[in-house]
Amino acid sequence: MKKISRNIFLWIAFLVTLVSCNDEWTTELYTHYVSFKAPINSKGVTDVYVKYRDEGISTYQLPLIVSGTTTNSKELQVKVALDPDSLNTLNYERFQNRHDLYFTQLDNPLYDIPSFETTIPAGSRQGLLPVNFTFKGIDMFYKWILPLTIEDSPSAGYKAHPRKHYKKAMLRVIPFNDYSGIYQTTAMRIYFKGTSTNAMVINTRTSFVVDGNSIFFYAGTTDEDDKNRRSYKIIATFNSDGTLDMHAEDERINFQLLTTPRYSVEEIMDDVLPYLKHRYITINLSYSYDDITSVPGTTIGYEAKGSMIMERKINTQIPDEDQAIEW
Repeated sequence: MKKISRNIFLWIAFLVTLVSCNDEWTTELYTHYVSFKAPINSKGVTDVYVKYRDEGISTYQLPLIVSGTTTNSKELQVKVALDPDSLNTLNYERFQNRHDLYFTQLDNPLYDIPSFETTIPAGSRQGLLPVNFTFKGIDMFYKWILPLTIEDSPSAGYKAHPRKHYKKAMLRVIPFNDYSGIYQTTAMRIYFKGTSTNAMVINTRTSFVVDGNSIFFYAGTTDEDDKNRRSYKIIATFNSDGTLDMHAEDERINFQLLTTPRYSVEEIMDDVLPYLKHRYITINLSYSYDDITSVPGTTIGYEAKGSMIMERKINTQIPDEDQAIEW
């Protein structure tokens, strides 16, 4: 008799547990907060790569998502706004008084957000905010940021996520063309002018868009954190015959080509992942320039010789070029 009573008790407990588990799928356990899908990197921003176009508009679709354990049951009109105050705070906390390293808010003519709102449909957890960019004339010397925040609107039936990294998006806007990106430069040797020993080597060199066929990078040992880096911008234009036209933005550094710079493009499909294409761009060049800022009143001559190689991995199954490249 005791055994029968014990079995009945266990069955009742099982049924109660089953009903409770089922209720968890019908009852919201959290809150339907709205947030950006914009994960930050080690610099506290979200890198956004957008195709550069000399003419026309490039559009980036910024996702907004609704959190919770149940599906959003009604249409939401979510409003966003610019957030310069958060950008100012980010700059000071990261760079203190190094104003030359500060992120710069993207100029208004370079972007457009229609009505600064988007719709998350009923029954959906996500909506897309279109951001239209017009990049012609952009100066990538500046580290452009589009700072956005979600506006609270109880009357619209939603709440912005209370955590700042969900409610806010610091979009580091990086336009790209076929030749921009990070080049491996361990094969590029930098010497004091007139010598051929004790070469200096920089592991990588980041190049930035100038226009559809041109990039710029910094000469010699100059890096992106150098206070005087603008003086060492080298602009390279890729010609259809495999040569490059190159010049320095600042004539004072006495930039000179020692040989005709050339480039090549090679594409190889991955041996293991048949949908993955590897595109290699190799630049061979030799040039000289003067360092006019390291020692006030003194010019130091350098020569750089060798090659720069960039690999771009492309998922051929994805038609959207912005999404197909594995950054």
